[in-house]
Amino acid sequence: MVDFSKVRAIDFHTHAEEACGCHDDDGYDELQSTMAKYFGAPWSHPPTIPETAEHYRKQNIAAVIFNVDSETETGYRRYDNEKIAELCAENDDVLIPFASIDPHKGRMGAREARRLIRDFGIKGFKFHPTMQGFYPNDRMAYELYEAIAESGCISLFHTGQTGVGSGMRGGNGMRLKYSNPMFMDDVAVDFPDMKIILAHPSFPWQEEALSVATHKPNVYIDLSGWSPKYFPPILVRYCNTILKKKVLFGSDWPMISPEKWLAAFEEIDIKDHLREDIIKNNAVRLLESVG
Repeated sequence: MVDFSKVRAIDFHTHAEEACGCHDDDGYDELQSTMAKYFGAPWSHPPTIPETAEHYRKQNIAAVIFNVDSETETGYRRYDNEKIAELCAENDDVLIPFASIDPHKGRMGAREARRLIRDFGIKGFKFHPTMQGFYPNDRMAYELYEAIAESGCISLFHTGQTGVGSGMRGGNGMRLKYSNPMFMDDVAVDFPDMKIILAHPSFPWQEEALSVATHKPNVYIDLSGWSPKYFPPILVRYCNTILKKKVLFGSDWPMISPEKWLAAFEEIDIKDHLREDIIKNNAVRLLESVG
């Protein structure tokens, strides 16, 4: 297990992507290479999980890592949750395993979630409404949420527009409307004890995200997917005040490296005594709350 007292930061948003790009026929390589150009990522192929672990080990940073299961909407074959969990177990000094289940899988997905929590020590689940093609408050997903909530695990939802599909024909068929964070308000009401993270500065719906996180005690925000130098002033203001215990460092590795994000974070107007909370302590408290 990660010794939180020894790492300097916890990155709450990293992707296990490498094995997703091994199918020549499903188009995932094109999506990844286009995103890498968009972000200026310095690699020709996404890193493996062991390579990710080694990078974070050298940086003395722990990382929450997950895949995205969007098989129904995109046809991209997912990286198996079990394999991710096994590789995380081999690198558990720095990696914290989350999973992803396409909400269109209904009861089958709920069963898988319970098994992953029970047998593989999964701590949370990643949802990507834009890639998965669903509104987060669609009742279709509620059996899966129930399985997550009853275990005390965390649900992390992509929000806003961060670049996935950007510049591709038709945005690669991805509809931004699904990732408006206001849809999360219903989920927070219906599952008031489930810890929910709104991932990313939620462009163009930043104020909606701040509203939900301020109003609902179980809702947090991670700051991944954008360099801090582009954060809107209202987000920085809330990080310094009302949401200072509810915002989390996230990079969006491998598109943005943690050291690059942290260097940019040092240059923005965050109160010095809050910096350690944002890059580490808030995440520690949240992870330690998982049953």
